[in-house]
Amino acid sequence: MLSRRTLLRAAALLPAVPVLAPGTAYADLAPLPALNRRSFAPHEQRFAPYLATLAPMVNDMDDTGFFAGGWWRSPAVPSNARVQEHVFTLAWFHANARPWNPYAGDAGLLAALDAALGHYLSLQHADGSFPERNPDQHGLAATGFGIGYLAKTLRILRASGALPARQSQLSAALRTAVTWILDPANRAVWQEPLNYANQTSSGLAGAVHALRLDPDPALATSLREAFTRIAATGVSSAGFFHEEGGHDMNYNFEVMLPELADAYLHHPDPHLVDMARTFTGFLSYNLLREPDGAGYMVNVAPSTRTSTRWYDEVRPDPDRTALNWTFTRQVPLLSAFMTAREDLADARAGWAASTEPVAPLAKQDTSPRILTHGLYGERFPTRRQRAAAIADLPYLRSSDFVELRRDRGQDFLYVRKPGLYLGGYFGERASRGRTGLTFLWHPEAGTIICGLNDNNHACWSTVFPGQVPDSNGPLPATYFRGAPGGDEWTGGRAPAAFGIRYGNANVTTDVLVTQRTIRRTVTANAAATEQIPLVLQPEDVLTFTDGTRATFGGSTTATADGFDVRRGRTTIRFRWGNPMEATVAAGTVRYFRDGARRFHALRIPHQGTFDLKVTLG
Repeated sequence: MLSRRTLLRAAALLPAVPVLAPGTAYADLAPLPALNRRSFAPHEQRFAPYLATLAPMVNDMDDTGFFAGGWWRSPAVPSNARVQEHVFTLAWFHANARPWNPYAGDAGLLAALDAALGHYLSLQHADGSFPERNPDQHGLAATGFGIGYLAKTLRILRASGALPARQSQLSAALRTAVTWILDPANRAVWQEPLNYANQTSSGLAGAVHALRLDPDPALATSLREAFTRIAATGVSSAGFFHEEGGHDMNYNFEVMLPELADAYLHHPDPHLVDMARTFTGFLSYNLLREPDGAGYMVNVAPSTRTSTRWYDEVRPDPDRTALNWTFTRQVPLLSAFMTAREDLADARAGWAASTEPVAPLAKQDTSPRILTHGLYGERFPTRRQRAAAIADLPYLRSSDFVELRRDRGQDFLYVRKPGLYLGGYFGERASRGRTGLTFLWHPEAGTIICGLNDNNHACWSTVFPGQVPDSNGPLPATYFRGAPGGDEWTGGRAPAAFGIRYGNANVTTDVLVTQRTIRRTVTANAAATEQIPLVLQPEDVLTFTDGTRATFGGSTTATADGFDVRRGRTTIRFRWGNPMEATVAAGTVRYFRDGARRFHALRIPHQGTFDLKVTLG
């Protein structure tokens, strides 16, 4: 956390600056000299690309204080309050003297900040809310996130003594905004269940900061009640945080959980730990660890809003999940999904040693949250702590279970057998999600199949003419002890053989899972195509039964009754009984920072019936 002493020391180095009236003209910031990477402390390296971006961003501002230029959030229009969230960035660079920060105390930067705050505050409605999509909107995201940025900006201004008139305006604006967020009768904020839990949680985190600056007993009571309420309305019975009718990995793991962490650091409400523990349990079934140490593949098919597909083993700055370290003591399993302390130190040493110039950030990729979440110190797990957490992941700790989690007509299914781990998403479909089987993982080979969301060409599906997959819609499922059609499984101990039957009016799919095999039988009412989203690595050898060898990164067609994928010591066999024309074609999607793994679509046209057996060696 920034200490008052640090900020006051920085402010003491600055020349006295008069209070600036709203709309005061300001000059462009001077060009930035080349940055010396070694001058940045390791934990402040994340500030370097923002420093390189500061002058271009400020120099694009118009005379009203609007952050023109499209640097952050869309629509990039003056009525979108979210565009103005970089007031925090300007305040931080103005107030903090560092050997590498030439803008500390810069009068032009302070004038730009003053103007930006003036424009920002002019957008606030009388009820305390801010707009985003249109000027009349009373926006949850704009208000929720805005409270946090404005409160942290006010803390900097108070500590440095800058812009006293703006300080008073900010204090008043925050009070009305916090009152709006905490009102339990405000259905823009409090639905049951929440529509966008990350936005509500951001408002609560911001309220924590605002009430530390200007304590208010009544609002403090409302905040405690709000933490109880979000624990009841923001967490699915399946374990995720509610987003647009379902689960979204990006917003759950990269936005909401860090916002809860931000709140907990300053207001350790036990509900926040309970929420973090519940979500980590869900996370532990949906991030697929690659045995070669590349990181985690994401079971992304159920995601409703975004398409985060992997997490690298080492995530150096900027890392949107970094603040999640806050919960690792109370929730040790969460350490499995953090960068190890030693690995982060190595990555930062490599960054400092690089001779590449520090480039400005790309427009829109300038989230100020990266900076605000870097103000509190760090407590990343050690490699040893992380390894212990990884060993405790359910699909590594056990080799035989069936886990079924349900929420509002949606089933999230996870089947572990000694030779495989299989995932499925059935029932009602939420937004961009894709239903059906979603992934197949092997303990030595890693991820073999992984469906994508929001993509009809990359889901595990039966596809009808016009590229219409059964996965792009609801697929109710029934579960069985043994082959589909036998005794139904309603929970409890995993049966030796596990069956699934799912479908719609056009197609029924039966799946039988045993120790090392999956049999998938499709019965459709018309000719269709079996589509399987393979994840292949450059060293994989894919050979059809007619002897044709597929080309990694290209397109290969063969007439065969199956193929083998050889990955290291493991062979995965796909067989469909009769020779059919099959094509394996690479798509544009790649995985992990090195991009070596690549999506390939397997497509096999058939006349309405298809029987596939997958055997994992």
